[in-house]
Amino acid sequence: MSAQVHFVSTDGATYADLETAPAGYTVELIGGRLHALPRPKGKHVHSASVLGRPFEDGSGGPGGWWILDEPEIHWELNRVVTVPELAGWRKEPMPDMPDDHRFTGVPDWLGEILSPTTRDYDLNEKVPLHARQDVPFLWLIDPDAPWLAAHVLEGESYHEVARFGPGEPIQAPPFEAVAFTLFN
Repeated sequence: MSAQVHFVSTDGATYADLETAPAGYTVELIGGRLHALPRPKGKHVHSASVLGRPFEDGSGGPGGWWILDEPEIHWELNRVVTVPELAGWRKEPMPDMPDDHRFTGVPDWLGEILSPTTRDYDLNEKVPLHARQDVPFLWLIDPDAPWLAAHVLEGESYHEVARFGPGEPIQAPPFEAVAFTLFN
């Protein structure tokens, strides 16, 4: 596998296959297929790191959230597994961090960062999966364009409620309490 491509296995993959995937990849399991995604580049990683303090610990914001980079979410334990770039759970219903690395509760918010190698997969497989799992808020971020689009789940699909570009203050559901900029 080249570190520059998104590799997809044939049908019939299991969680045991996921655990033996090569280093340097984020690996997900959907529909019996492994998706091995190359580790993100600098702009991608930076885009994933801006929400933590105001919304997690309350430094300059409301707090009340767990904001995690690349958690392993088990929509169906060991059968349907994704690793979004960002996920957030409100602390009120989940006051403590789980002991296991496998998160089984539906996040209150997800952030997916698009890249040339993951764009089609994110938009055509992961976004519909998130909607089927009733994740209420989804942000899509494209650090190359650059833009951030905030979506809210309405029925069985997401509806874009706001889009932000370079230098624009971002305030969008569910993080309206504090404005921040993502692209300079």
